[in-house]
Amino acid sequence: MGGISQYVLHLLPALAALDAENAYTILHSRRDRVTHLPPGAPNFRRATLWTPCHHRLERWALGGELLPHRLHLLHSPDFIPPAFGARRRVITVHDLNFLYYPQFLTPASRRYYLDQIAWAVRRADHVIADSHHTRHDLRERLGVPAQKATTIHLAANPLYTNPPTTAEVAATLVQYALPASFLLFVGTLEPRKNVPTLLRAYHALRHAHGVDLPLVLVGGKGWLNEAVFATIEELDLQDAVRHLTGVPNQHLACLYAAAALLALPSFYEGFGLPALEAMHIGCPVIASNRASLPEVVGNAGILLDPDDVDGWCEAMRRVVEDEECRQSLIARGRQQARKFTWTQTAAATLNIYRTLT
Repeated sequence: MGGISQYVLHLLPALAALDAENAYTILHSRRDRVTHLPPGAPNFRRATLWTPCHHRLERWALGGELLPHRLHLLHSPDFIPPAFGARRRVITVHDLNFLYYPQFLTPASRRYYLDQIAWAVRRADHVIADSHHTRHDLRERLGVPAQKATTIHLAANPLYTNPPTTAEVAATLVQYALPASFLLFVGTLEPRKNVPTLLRAYHALRHAHGVDLPLVLVGGKGWLNEAVFATIEELDLQDAVRHLTGVPNQHLACLYAAAALLALPSFYEGFGLPALEAMHIGCPVIASNRASLPEVVGNAGILLDPDDVDGWCEAMRRVVEDEECRQSLIARGRQQARKFTWTQTAAATLNIYRTLT
């Protein structure tokens, strides 16, 4: 249930609220036991597919399965469309990190994405990009014509637009055995998230400035995550760093509310939903100045070079110790977060659908 899953799950009800005319078929894996249909939307139905995700024959097998549905338009939210099976095709490209940082992927993933992205953008009738940065990358790296690509920003889970109560936060901290305040990172533990740099800055924060707050890493173990845990051991941070997995959204909202700050030192993000979630809740954001994160955070957070260990250390110290700075970031963050809504995302997406059909 990463970023692409969140994209689909929140886009569907927003589309249903805007469009009662067109018929939608939501394509599920046969292994998916949950029906992700918007409630009260009779023009949405479910169809089950057998084609496994990320299989080398996916584009051909999926096309064959789609033929009986006689689709006018297919939207592929994970960018790789089938070779056939619909009259027109829209794809969403969330990021092109595999072009910039192929070393951050496993060999199998690297082959899968690099072999298919150029074909996918050629095959698609239109390409949606999560950010202006990704749209620019599509033009510069893959030659996608400007008129064929549209930037449509994402939005946060609506749950995060309503901060949790004090009682909910307190109960969550007890459940996870966390203190009243801590530093927070949210994201899958994989190389492009640049967690080792955060750990080195955190180590300096503790030893050079005496800041004794724990660091909480929330997210699953992705590929090539060994460097994260090796750095924790190297810096002797085993007692100061907590790693939490499987945290539900309701609890994550409470962690945002309790955290002194959210740190996102990623080398590359297609959008950066944790930054938006944190700003809604009132958690100050320190983020990388790379890729799409400046679009999401704007002037509402502190943006830094992801390789600048000293800069990250100083920024975290400032937010923790300077209450005026902290409150300013919180106020600006809430204002920035309100600029992104799923209604806007769905309306822009629906406009693409209608243009193509």
